[in-house]
Amino acid sequence: MHDLKANSSGSFRTGKQRVKENRKNKQKKPLNLRKILHRTLRVLVVGLSGALIVFGLVLVIQLLVASDLFRIDQVSITGEKQLSREKILALSDIQNGVSTFALDLALIGRKIEENPWVKSARVERIFPRQVNIQVEERVPLAIINLGYLYYLDQSGEVFKVLGQDDSLDFPVVTGFDRADLLARPEAGRQQLGQVVALIENLSQRKSFNLTEVSEIHQEQNGGLTLFTQNGGVKVKLGIGRLPEKLTRLERIYARLKPRLEMLEYIDLNVDKRIIVGIERRHAAAAS
Repeated sequence: MHDLKANSSGSFRTGKQRVKENRKNKQKKPLNLRKILHRTLRVLVVGLSGALIVFGLVLVIQLLVASDLFRIDQVSITGEKQLSREKILALSDIQNGVSTFALDLALIGRKIEENPWVKSARVERIFPRQVNIQVEERVPLAIINLGYLYYLDQSGEVFKVLGQDDSLDFPVVTGFDRADLLARPEAGRQQLGQVVALIENLSQRKSFNLTEVSEIHQEQNGGLTLFTQNGGVKVKLGIGRLPEKLTRLERIYARLKPRLEMLEYIDLNVDKRIIVGIERRHAAAAS
């Protein structure tokens, strides 16, 4: 027979169902408070140990930072040529006795690079008490006239206004306008790059080389003209094939050099020919 007595929810349970439920209730284990307490204590101990380790590390770092063991007493500098060691030290603003950990190396490098002679500066720590500064200076290749006289470096960058103590022993570049270079920087880089390539080519030649040139002028059409050191003779190179034209001039330059005072210009723009113009006063005397 079935027990038809309703439960509190309005449903009916059989006797067998109630027996099973009673067995399940009897099988539930009581809470193990000791085990829970043990686990809680373990977590607390691990957490506290971690906090103590972190605190200890922070304390050790603070003691090291404050220690005299890491106070700067030597600054080494490499790569300086135009700038003196004292000037670079002043730019770096590194003081003896300062903690090496207090130095912002990137900021120090940027301070040094503010000087126009410095192309790049690298600053590094050498533990425990030394700093090394490596500078790469710009190398002037020519002087460019942009209203004021500036140095032009090997990468074609205008980088410094000439001062009273700066050397003038460089070819002068003319025909460029400062406002135009600023307004059209990409075109300006290409034009100055052409001048740099010409100077580098001249520096490698034997007879007609850089020592024979006093000025490099850019014409309005973009062509280049040289002026000789001796006699100020105009050498018309024009546009394109400049190495080829210089090679052609070198073949006869030894014969032309003693007569430069008589010449007005040398034109290299005609293929396979060199046209020489004689000054009027010499031409009139010859006639």
